[in-house]
Amino acid sequence: MKLRYFPLVVFSLLFLVVEAQTKADDVLFTIDNQPVYTSEFIRVYNKNIDLVQDESQKDIDEYLNLFTNYKLKLKEAYNLGLQNKDSYVRELDSYKKQLAKNFMTDSKVTDALIEEAYYRISNEVKASHILVRFDENTSPEDTLVAYNTIVKLRENALIDGFENVMKKVHNGQTFFGEDLGYFSGFRMVYPFENAAFQTNIGEISQPFRTRFGYHIVKIYDKRESRGERTVAHIMVNTKPGDTLSEIAENRINDIYRKLQQGEDFESLAKQFSEDVSSASKGGLLAPFSAGQLSSQEFEDAAFALAQIGDISKPVKTQYGWHILKLYGIQPVKPLPDLRTELEMKVKRDERSHLIDDALVTKLKSKYNVGTNKKALDYFTSILNDDYLNMAWKLPADFKGDTGLMTIGETALTYQDFGDYLVKNQRSIQNKMSADQIVTKQYDAFLASKLIAYQESHLETENKDYANIVQEYRDGLLLFDLMESTIWNTSQTDSLAIQDYYNTHKKNYMWPERANAIVASSSNETVLKKVGKLLSKGTDVEAIKQQFNKNNEVNVLFTTGLMDAKDQALPTEFEFKKGLSNIYKHNDSFVIVQVLEIYPITQKSIDEARGNVVGDFQEYKEKSWIEGLKNKYQVKLNQEALNAIKASIKK
Repeated sequence: MKLRYFPLVVFSLLFLVVEAQTKADDVLFTIDNQPVYTSEFIRVYNKNIDLVQDESQKDIDEYLNLFTNYKLKLKEAYNLGLQNKDSYVRELDSYKKQLAKNFMTDSKVTDALIEEAYYRISNEVKASHILVRFDENTSPEDTLVAYNTIVKLRENALIDGFENVMKKVHNGQTFFGEDLGYFSGFRMVYPFENAAFQTNIGEISQPFRTRFGYHIVKIYDKRESRGERTVAHIMVNTKPGDTLSEIAENRINDIYRKLQQGEDFESLAKQFSEDVSSASKGGLLAPFSAGQLSSQEFEDAAFALAQIGDISKPVKTQYGWHILKLYGIQPVKPLPDLRTELEMKVKRDERSHLIDDALVTKLKSKYNVGTNKKALDYFTSILNDDYLNMAWKLPADFKGDTGLMTIGETALTYQDFGDYLVKNQRSIQNKMSADQIVTKQYDAFLASKLIAYQESHLETENKDYANIVQEYRDGLLLFDLMESTIWNTSQTDSLAIQDYYNTHKKNYMWPERANAIVASSSNETVLKKVGKLLSKGTDVEAIKQQFNKNNEVNVLFTTGLMDAKDQALPTEFEFKKGLSNIYKHNDSFVIVQVLEIYPITQKSIDEARGNVVGDFQEYKEKSWIEGLKNKYQVKLNQEALNAIKASIKK
């Protein structure tokens, strides 16, 4: 599923038929005599009312208006034939195949893998490994050499010590010896994870193979997972900032000294943290678990905090400098709470092959299909060395009409499998015998045909699958319709956008702004002295040197161009040139020196383009909807609507 379709898919979920209608349904309204039923509207309303953020849309009449507009758009999409576009058909087919995987699984195997995965995310192992690396398509002879090498290395490790052998052989190319630290489930490829969790503490595993080569792993420790942490942070960006005149490291150290002096973490975060998404919340971040963040330094610092309320020293990451405060420690959630998430991970992981194998076995039984030994013998007899050179062709006397198998209502012949063999010669790259090649390809052919047959009949066999496909089908149509009708033209119709801007200029203004110096201190007396120096024109750096000494930070400055909503300014601050009074702000005191005031001014179209285009799109869509209402006749059954209102009120 392409990411660009996601918003429309979510939107479409709000307004889709989830069950077939019956003739007994009342018709709520018609669009060109095409009925829309009351049961559909009630079901959709009840299903989605809690998702609606705008309270006005919870009103039945307003919701009916949204629902009617949605139906009009779908009517237009089908009328324009968007359902016949090649790109639409390809995208829908791809999604159906992807979705079908969720409905074509062996539940027992899946459940077992979910339980195994839960145990492994609930625990961590500490390990090192040695790898003899080779390509997945390495010949059997070279694979055997690699296997014998790893066996020998294991023997040496048992005698000389794993760490010694690991350091000795590591060259970063064909041999790797690495300390992996602690890890839990889904952090390594599945075969590696299996070996690590199945090996006892202090032991060295038997050799095992992954797609990277042959490994041995030594386990040093096993422990319960550390779960989730909830922290707040104060961040100073290392990139040049509009409001910073000093080096980021000096800035974070000043803030840290203020914390050591007893100032409030949340207040300092609101004043000085440059993580705009968390500063207003006192720096508070969403909970996270080990391996979830893109910064190992930040994660290590968070998990190093032991007690609620603990504060870290300044920590440097690739994003800037941080000070962390611990707010919560959450152990791994119970399995029922994680089941859906784990199922998705299992189906994306290498362990999904176990699910696929179970599915094929299940489908073989369902359609009573097995191995055709006579066919395998025949194809083995006609195969030759050309196959390994990707030059093999079906012989002139090939028995293509001979029956191979029957899956449901579909009969397959030798020709079908023969064509598959010819097409998939590239998939055989190792030196294999003819009977091995035929068996391997036959198993793959049979699996693909069984799955394809089940997929093609899934929409008629599985109601839930059919409903979701319909949801995506309409969502895809809506996206194409909106893209071609509203979004693309709104971006490219420069004259229309210019005209819209010219007639709505008052909506696109720069607010009043000030070039200002904001001094902040928890000590009002200090701030009064700072104010006097500022009024005399004393340089900010000189003031800092006077008040921030002996490893204490008594005043912090924020400088630059600010509007009334800037986090450094008190909400009651009035823009006036010169030195302000002292304000109480975020549990501290601030004084502001306004150097220059920039009045409300008109934004140019380039400065306001993002907002102008968005507003123009909204305007154009409203006009377009009115056009659809004129194009397609909508007839409302008022009695049915009254009955809906009465039913929902009850």
